[in-house]
Amino acid sequence: MSKVTLDRDTFKALASDTRLDILRTLDGRKMNLTEIAAQTKLNKATLHEHLSKLAEAGLVKKKEREGHKWVYYKLSWKGENILHPENTRIVIMFTMTFVALGAGFVQLYLYLKGTVFAFSDSLLEGEKSPLIGGNETGVNGSGIADGINQVPENTRVFFESNDGMVNALYQNPLFLYIAVGCFVLFMVLLSVSLWRFWINKTPKL
Repeated sequence: MSKVTLDRDTFKALASDTRLDILRTLDGRKMNLTEIAAQTKLNKATLHEHLSKLAEAGLVKKKEREGHKWVYYKLSWKGENILHPENTRIVIMFTMTFVALGAGFVQLYLYLKGTVFAFSDSLLEGEKSPLIGGNETGVNGSGIADGINQVPENTRVFFESNDGMVNALYQNPLFLYIAVGCFVLFMVLLSVSLWRFWINKTPKL
């Protein structure tokens, strides 16, 4: 996990209550000198000096656009993590959240894709016609001969006939259970991540 290194310049920059107020003012916003001065009640010359110290310490970044006279200031990654030390953990939680979502879709795809088994329709017991044309049936006692043991038991399969051969599609329910579990985990992690993000918006200094 990334950590914020507080060097001598950073400690000096944070030793001033005025600079801490400036950091709070910039929290989550991009502002120019005039806007910051209006919020902090500081004159522009004094404010510019404080912002220079914060920029030297790597707590504030200056945004200048060519052709524009305004210079905007915003918190750097270092400045944001000083105000909100939980940010890195929240990013990791969001990452885990979408990993769980991706894993859920993969498992759902594997379930829907299934495994195809092919065998001669002469091995089917009794009337074959109810099994033709995509009708659903179960494995145990529903038309598959006892000798056909390559299809897992207690599953649902879909039959289709082609040139004397029967194709059975086996959909492993384990993939479906894992997919549901991943989607539930996704919802839990997303809720916790959003809650942590919301309560972490308040500056800690």
